[in-house]
Amino acid sequence: MATYLEFIQQNEERDGVRFSWNVWPSSRLEATRMVVPLACLLTPLKERPDLPPVQYEPVLCSRPTCKAILNPLCQVDYRARLWACNFCFQRNQFPPAYAGISEVNQPAELMPQFSTIEYVIQRGPQSPLIFLYVVDTCLEEDDLQALKESLQMSLSLLPPDSLVGLITFGRMVQVHELSCEGISKSYVFRGTKDLTAKQIQDMLGLTKPAVPVQPARPAQPHEQPFVSSRFLQPVHKIDMNLTDLLGELQRDPWPVPQGKRPLRSTGVAVSIAVGLLEGTFPNTGARIMLFMGGPPTQGPGMVVGDELKVPIRSWHDIEKDNARFMKKATKHYEMLANRAAANGHCIDIYACALDQTGLLEMKCCTNLTGGYMVMGDSFNTSLFKQTFQRIFSKDFNGHFRMAFGATLEVKTSRELKIAGAIGPCVSLNVKGPCVSENELGVGGTSQWKICGLDPTSTLGIYFEVHNAPIPQGGRGAVQFVTHYQHSSTQRRIRVTTVARNWADAQSQLKHIEAAFDQEAAAVLMARLGVFRAESEEGPDVLRWLDRQLIRLCQKFGQYNKEDPTSFRLSDSFSLYPQFMFHLRRSPFLQVFNNSPDESSCYRHHFARQDLTQSLIMIQPILYSYSFHGPPEPVLLDSSSILPDRILLMDTFFQIVIYLGETIAQWQKAGYQDMPEYENFKHLLQAPLDDAQEILQARFPMPRYINTEHGGSQARFLLSKVNPSQTHNNLYAWGQETGAPILTDDVSLQVFMDHLKKLAVSSAC
Repeated sequence: MATYLEFIQQNEERDGVRFSWNVWPSSRLEATRMVVPLACLLTPLKERPDLPPVQYEPVLCSRPTCKAILNPLCQVDYRARLWACNFCFQRNQFPPAYAGISEVNQPAELMPQFSTIEYVIQRGPQSPLIFLYVVDTCLEEDDLQALKESLQMSLSLLPPDSLVGLITFGRMVQVHELSCEGISKSYVFRGTKDLTAKQIQDMLGLTKPAVPVQPARPAQPHEQPFVSSRFLQPVHKIDMNLTDLLGELQRDPWPVPQGKRPLRSTGVAVSIAVGLLEGTFPNTGARIMLFMGGPPTQGPGMVVGDELKVPIRSWHDIEKDNARFMKKATKHYEMLANRAAANGHCIDIYACALDQTGLLEMKCCTNLTGGYMVMGDSFNTSLFKQTFQRIFSKDFNGHFRMAFGATLEVKTSRELKIAGAIGPCVSLNVKGPCVSENELGVGGTSQWKICGLDPTSTLGIYFEVHNAPIPQGGRGAVQFVTHYQHSSTQRRIRVTTVARNWADAQSQLKHIEAAFDQEAAAVLMARLGVFRAESEEGPDVLRWLDRQLIRLCQKFGQYNKEDPTSFRLSDSFSLYPQFMFHLRRSPFLQVFNNSPDESSCYRHHFARQDLTQSLIMIQPILYSYSFHGPPEPVLLDSSSILPDRILLMDTFFQIVIYLGETIAQWQKAGYQDMPEYENFKHLLQAPLDDAQEILQARFPMPRYINTEHGGSQARFLLSKVNPSQTHNNLYAWGQETGAPILTDDVSLQVFMDHLKKLAVSSAC
């Protein structure tokens, strides 16, 4: 039999699902005593080159309250042409198309290897992809030039029949008409006045909606010209016009007095973009792409005034309730984000500036709609240019790796209830018997809307065991049904059905323990912690995480009461405390040294990445390069910082190459240029090549830092490693044990000692 580790990996590759527990405790009380909730990480659109979509529609259970989809776990009576639903036990007839089925002639959805299957929906009109660029013109000349070039480049990557629109903003907001031949025409709006969706649609002449979608008849090809076509045009028609229009964009003409910030009407520009799409393409896949080079400084949604001497809010201001625009601005963007999400439109924010731009207030625009958030110093950096280009990367069939307007529905067998989800989604408020009253994350529903999805978008889904009678030796099942618009404009449904065994926690605790997935559990607990950190005080979240860790160690550790030295954790739990140690020090929970915008950006990425990337964010990977052998992964510890080593650290957001003291001196002396030191030249090159490989694949592109012992940027490495040698334990100095770190942070060793002491104490 395969080990649990192999079982977990196979399931992740096939279904894109990782559960915290792979054998489930069969009573509610026992499940709460497990400390880590029963939950899973789901990557709905995990890339599967070996999974071609089937060209027919799924077969549903006939019970109106169930409607589960036929899957390999259903019981089938081939002779009577009946199947029993494994969720509600309803017996259903097969449709006529299945008349020829038998045990040797099964449809794909009954075969065990197709626990995940994708269906293409043939009916209904196909709608084009829509990209609406919203561009800030209050930029420096070279920044604006670089942004215009990136936008012109992106036009060549879009499918010819996708629709494109352009809104520019500074002190005023301009909606550009794209159908005029030879003349540029735009509608100008004041940047200080908020408009309702109805007012925007009236002013732009969009009072007639686009051709109404009539599901009863297929769409006719000649119905393409919608009323909205003045502002949203197919790329192949206006490619030249729009390229010229972008090329002619000028900086915002309003003069900016000395000591003032330019007036930016970002709030009104986003509001008009949302209103324009609402009026023309409701419930259709669309992306609003907002490019901004500074904070909104006027009108609804403003984050800071135009006086440069008044700095933008810091964490200190927020704690002292001194951020005067924050609440009002956040409310404005939340209202827009909810309207966009209701229509399946996603909002991306590309913020490139040296100071903050208001991502803290605007984060709901990306977090609720599944859009991207990219933060950089300037539009003229490769970090922005390459990240932006990667958004339009294509899969092995030549389609964009993006999906639109998805809904995720979760169905569970009767012993399970759904507590909630954490990820780039909003609740659809669909109540039902399988919805728990206790909420974790976005709860109170069994369905969520995800407006923008890609192959790595991952949601954490949390369950609760319900005290229904559990059949002896039975299995609990969960079905994930994702309806979405594929980038080829097809409607598709991806169905994943998984099951796990129940076990009695009293007599079979060893089974449950062996099936614990500590990596998935660490990420799922981290998501809960980060979710709480958005609304609670930082120290409270850390205390909560610590309490959970102590309880877990008390439950699953082996020890004698009051004897910390006797404490042991089995292999399936041994890495978990270390993940929690690094999570406590991570930028997701520690806001010190990060601006509110940076924290919002880090948390945004953490709440949407898959398991592997999330673990790198919690505990960065460290590789060591030396003359003693091939590169090897080493402990994320100050003892790994040796003078004759080169280190490569990947934190997901940064790639750091760090030269040890001796190596740095040799490089300064130019040894790598001497023919007899060829191997030194290769050693210096190896981490550069490996870093390049990571930089090519990662989205968003990480910041690349090349530093050395004593260099100012060495802080990026020193702040992440476990400080096992500090100025407080001087006995380690002078020996070849690594570099001491000047910090008062506790080390992993001290953390573990405290943990053991608390776990074995009878007072806890």
